[in-house]
Amino acid sequence: MGFTTGDFPPVDTSTFLHQPLRERVRALALHWVEYGFGSPRIIAATYVAKILFLWLFVGAVIITATSGVGWFWQVDQWWNQPIVYQKAIIWTMLLETIGVAGSWGPIAGKFKPMTGGILFWARPGTIRLRPWEWVPGTAGDTRTVLDVVLYLGLVASLAVALVLPGTVTPALAAVLPGNTSGLVQTPAVVAAIVFLVLAGLRDKTIAVASRIEQYLPALVFFAVLSFTDMIIALKLLIVVVWVGAGVSKFGRHFVNVIPPMLSNTPFWPPRWLKRSLYRDFPHDIRPSRLAHFLAHVMGMTVEIAAPLVLLFSQNFWVTLAAVVVMVGFHLFIISTFPLAVPLEWNTLFSYAAIFLFLGFPASAGYGLADISSPWLLAGLVAALAFFPVLGNLRPDKVSFLPSMRQYAGNWASALWTFTPGAEKKLDAIIRPTKNQVEQLQQMGYPAEIAEITMQQTIAWRSMHSQGRGLFSVLYRSVPDIESRTVREGEFACNSVIGFNFGDGHLHDERLIRALQTRCHFAPGEFVVVWVESQPIHSAFQEYKVIDASLGVIERGRWRVADAVAAQPWLPDGPIPIDVRWKREGSEPVPDVTNSVRLPRKRNERVAG
Repeated sequence: MGFTTGDFPPVDTSTFLHQPLRERVRALALHWVEYGFGSPRIIAATYVAKILFLWLFVGAVIITATSGVGWFWQVDQWWNQPIVYQKAIIWTMLLETIGVAGSWGPIAGKFKPMTGGILFWARPGTIRLRPWEWVPGTAGDTRTVLDVVLYLGLVASLAVALVLPGTVTPALAAVLPGNTSGLVQTPAVVAAIVFLVLAGLRDKTIAVASRIEQYLPALVFFAVLSFTDMIIALKLLIVVVWVGAGVSKFGRHFVNVIPPMLSNTPFWPPRWLKRSLYRDFPHDIRPSRLAHFLAHVMGMTVEIAAPLVLLFSQNFWVTLAAVVVMVGFHLFIISTFPLAVPLEWNTLFSYAAIFLFLGFPASAGYGLADISSPWLLAGLVAALAFFPVLGNLRPDKVSFLPSMRQYAGNWASALWTFTPGAEKKLDAIIRPTKNQVEQLQQMGYPAEIAEITMQQTIAWRSMHSQGRGLFSVLYRSVPDIESRTVREGEFACNSVIGFNFGDGHLHDERLIRALQTRCHFAPGEFVVVWVESQPIHSAFQEYKVIDASLGVIERGRWRVADAVAAQPWLPDGPIPIDVRWKREGSEPVPDVTNSVRLPRKRNERVAG
């Protein structure tokens, strides 16, 4: 892999696309082992430059210039100033809300333009996805002038909160009598909260993109809590995020994340180490023992243990060691350039570990016992834990980000399939971009190269646990699969709503229904296989087959243990599938494996 040249899969472009799907997935998965996406290193360097210039330099200049804490290069004077941390959160949230932080650029499937976000959400007529149908005043799936006003109001209120000087509160003066920079002004923060809630109730895409599950609680803490309580609450918030993500890595999914994630790392590790993450490359590319160690010890255990040490430690050196561990943890994630590219978020959390636990350690009066009321502590814990607990028990009710399942591999996911030429119907959507193969062609890629590039994403999906199940359902439920175009749902979603972060709830049947009202697919032209995250107490994942014209036409499940035991390209055939329901009148699909169980009668629910 060169700085300006990538490593394209070593395939014959004139014949590769005519090969069976299973063979294409195998070839591209094996290529991913050593090269990942194969992107030139200049792309990763662009992301590094974006963090250093936009998030760090521009952010530091704005924050210090508007807060009275010294010049931006005088880090020793401002690193532990409360208003700096508050504005760092607001600055990061502003970048996320505009669309120039997470899910930005070519690694996230945005080629031309590289920004989604504001280009979609400030434009009437684009697709809007409401989170709950029961909320009054949110009907419809088209962005209106009201939606644009609410969105721009959110952006403006965050910008105002960022640039206004701070105010010194009595609670702050009592604890830090020498502080003159103060805290962010409450009215601007309250305005941001109001706009975020109103915009989020009408469009869950904006809510998820702004990382509402983490930044909204922080804004509320800024607005309503006294200074000491605010610091303790912010500590609880970040620990819940860390520990929640660690707990979500229990089970069989996460170990399947580590090898493809590290294989996509552009600057390290060497190819021999990438291969060592797999059992027996190229014959068996299931995770190796080394991958299991990295997942369950260096990943899950560290993400649970170190934050708990930070929360309860009264010893400076122990706290310092735990801070170093967590900063290293986030820098490691940044170095892998995961496909959702949440690099600013990880950088913020690195700073948060330093600010909260070294700047305001428990031994200095900022421990759990120093909160003003045990009832407040209990309420904070209950409120912060509510969505992670509910989301792990009922993932169909809570998206994976509020469930704190970052990087866990236990995601709602989908594969989209189109009959020849049907994908072009997506051009009827109002959006500032085109389908990704067309974006690549606009950048000068030949059509075959653009198509193979996008097929690398479905090979990447096959290397994760849910991918084996999705392909198994696809082979069983779509008899003409070899003639269809297959797309990775997360990437395709980016081109129609301007954002995705691995959250399949953004491209479930509600998005498919919105696409159908605009594109008018005939029955069978656009068929989606979609799967929900695995509940923490279940051994199964539930899937749906969605025909854009007909709606959900099949429901079923597979055992997660069967999915993780299979090779990505399913050389032994589809894993066992338990079909639980089929739409009345839908034709039965011929069985392609003895392990697939079809319903005895149409619409009859089959016992587990």
